[in-house]
Amino acid sequence: MHWSNTSKVNSLFSPANRLPPSLKPQKHFCESKQEIYGHLIWCRTGHAFTGKYYSSFIPSETVSCSCSKCLQTQEHILTTCPTFKSKHDMLCSASEDLIIMDILGTEKGIEALSEFLQETNTFKKPRTDPSHTNLCPSSPSE
Repeated sequence: MHWSNTSKVNSLFSPANRLPPSLKPQKHFCESKQEIYGHLIWCRTGHAFTGKYYSSFIPSETVSCSCSKCLQTQEHILTTCPTFKSKHDMLCSASEDLIIMDILGTEKGIEALSEFLQETNTFKKPRTDPSHTNLCPSSPSE
C-alpha cells in the first residue's frame, strides 16, 4: 500500500505534511537535541515565535521582522530575511531555490533546518529578565 498525502493544499500544515506516517520515530526525532527538535516542530507547524504567530495568539507582541517592516513569518526567515542571508546556504543544500515545502516537508530539508536552527537560534521566545519570573532561582540563605 502506498501512502498518499491528501491534506488540503492551503492547510497551515501542508508544507510540513509530506512525510509518510511511520510506526517508528522519524530520523530527525531520534537524532536532534531536545531543544532543536522542539523548534523544528514549532517551525513545521507554524507555531514558532514569529510575528505571524504573535498576530494570532499574542497581539501585544511586535509582529514585524527585525530586518524591516514586513510581517515576520517562518517563510520570510527561512527564504528571504537579510538577517539570515549568510545562513540560507545551509537550507540550499536541501532546496536550491529555498522552497518552503522542501525545507519543512522532506528528510533532507528537516536535516538542513535543524542545522539552521542550531546556528541561528531562530524561532525562540526572547528571554526575559529572570528576576521577573518564577523561574529565577532563590538565593541561598546564609
